Amino acid sequence: MNTRTPADWKALFESDAFAQQNTYTGPLGVEYTPAGTRLRLWAPTARQVYVNLYRRGDGGVCIGSLPLEKRGQGLWSVYLPGDQHGRYYTYTLHAGSTSWEAADPYARAAGVNGKRSMIADFARIDPPGWLHDHRPNIPVSHRSVWEVNVRDFSQDPASGVRPAWRGKYLAFAQQGTTLHSDGIHPTCLNYLKRLGVSYVQLMPIFDFGSVDESRSLTRQYNWGYDPAHFNIPEGSYSTDPTRGEVRVRECKQMIAALHAAGIGVIMDVVYNHMYGNDNVLNRAVPYYYFRQNEDGSFSNGSGCGNEFASERPMARRYLIDSVLYWAREYHIDGFRFDLMGLYDVETMNLLRAELDQLPGGQNILMYGEPWQGGVSALHRYEANKNNLAMLNERIGIFCDNTRDAIKGGCFNAREPGYVEGKESALWDIGAAVAAWCRSSALPPHSPGQIVSYVSAHDNFTLWDKLLLVRYKRPEYGAMDSVALAQNRLAAGIYLTCMGLPFWQAGEEFARTKKGQGNSYRSSPALNRLDWQRAQQFHELVDYYRGLIGLRRYFPRLSALDTASPAAIQFFSLEQPLVGWQLPATFGDGALWQALCVFYNPTGQEKTVPLPEGSWKLLSDGISSSLWRGESQIRSGQTVLLPTSATIFGKA
Repeated sequence: MNTRTPADWKALFESDAFAQQNTYTGPLGVEYTPAGTRLRLWAPTARQVYVNLYRRGDGGVCIGSLPLEKRGQGLWSVYLPGDQHGRYYTYTLHAGSTSWEAADPYARAAGVNGKRSMIADFARIDPPGWLHDHRPNIPVSHRSVWEVNVRDFSQDPASGVRPAWRGKYLAFAQQGTTLHSDGIHPTCLNYLKRLGVSYVQLMPIFDFGSVDESRSLTRQYNWGYDPAHFNIPEGSYSTDPTRGEVRVRECKQMIAALHAAGIGVIMDVVYNHMYGNDNVLNRAVPYYYFRQNEDGSFSNGSGCGNEFASERPMARRYLIDSVLYWAREYHIDGFRFDLMGLYDVETMNLLRAELDQLPGGQNILMYGEPWQGGVSALHRYEANKNNLAMLNERIGIFCDNTRDAIKGGCFNAREPGYVEGKESALWDIGAAVAAWCRSSALPPHSPGQIVSYVSAHDNFTLWDKLLLVRYKRPEYGAMDSVALAQNRLAAGIYLTCMGLPFWQAGEEFARTKKGQGNSYRSSPALNRLDWQRAQQFHELVDYYRGLIGLRRYFPRLSALDTASPAAIQFFSLEQPLVGWQLPATFGDGALWQALCVFYNPTGQEKTVPLPEGSWKLLSDGISSSLWRGESQIRSGQTVLLPTSATIFGKA
């Protein structure tokens, strides 16, 4: 009988001898051919392994169990002759006097709730035309990211999406949707194409554990930051989670539809922890994949009960293999890492290097949250803000410095930021404009490492935050003129900052969650995108649309070189005004010779001097599309509207 303690397992797994004897480099998971299928499982601590075969993804009896052969380096393997497409399976592992059943951690398809893994011929289940799908070519100057949850995107009955597709992958594939199907006001993919975003960041789409796929979804809801399988799409977003091939096919249909619209797809990946300690990785090799404290207990830097041990060789390999799988098989355009501070720097840099080796891989985006969710037992350099200089220059971070400077601290509902008149924040606003490349507080390799934003799925929506600063009991549904001006100013700042612009879906139409900070398991009604609100606040939507377009025509705002932030010239103005100009780069296709930008967070008009020359008014802080047509030419000085971002281009 095995009597090892958790501390004993820690000592074993972190020993050089274990790594030398059990670091396996060959293929893992399912290797399918019509003539037969090879199954491979890495389970070095098991003494015996059997595969159990089923005809269905749930229910029914086991139709046979076969022993796996033990190979070197911790590998177990079995060959199943004949066409096994559509067969489901689990493993039974024996160690000492105990045995237990497990799904395959390397499975790429599964039955309902991921309990049984599935053998699948992907060539047979891929959607028509999938081989011709490719990542869109998105120039650096066009990059912007719109974050959304698959279910939130279309579950509003007003979305115009057919009922069977609401809250599903396929909602992204329905063309021409409009509000209440009125044929006038665009929604969903139709809306995104008009808005002009270049990337959609999908909140977790790999199989997660907090929603029971076998039950009605009417009252179930979760964002999905509780992964159960890392290589399988979530079943509740498919039209039939009981058939393992459906989620695979429909997830690819979603991606293909976005690609056809010229929009890249970024996956929000949560490799830092799993949904509970009884999970597919722990069942394969108990304790190995998760970081341990000195006494052997699970470290909890995620705040979710466990954290992934990215520094252990086969765990590191698992993470890298999984990301590369999504990039290759699903043509994913970028990866956003949840709690990236829980990974070690070496793993993230190795992953970046591996992505770069793929065809077009250098254009795959990679960024994450540079913090942790609690105290971690990671004793190597963490992939966090403090170690930004150690990360590859094309691994970006969410810049909470920019976020909090613009709108105030996200954890204190009442704390104001620059847009609400906090004068002390103006110094950070200047740093944010230059993507912190000119600040000792957070010096990145290049502006491309900084994700500039003011709202994401966590914490208050921007609209709710603006109202909570000003009112004890806000009316979230009201069209508050001051909050609208502050919202426009916030967008006007981060969409003219260098770096990668990012925002939460619906920020552009004053999305509200009624003052609830984190709605990860709230009602579907609270979380859904309210497409009626998109029409109600259409002028705010148009403001975002104009800024997105304007940014594209001045490529230096998105430049990746350090000379560009150094070229920004800040003006000496009355506080708390901020003003600056940036010359265009010769030959980059900019519509204007230089950009001149002013931020006025006060409630009064302000007169400011303009740099020498003639300047075309591109945005006055209310309309951001003045640049699209004939506009006023000004010189000498100009008047800034109250609570506004004013933008000029050198004529």
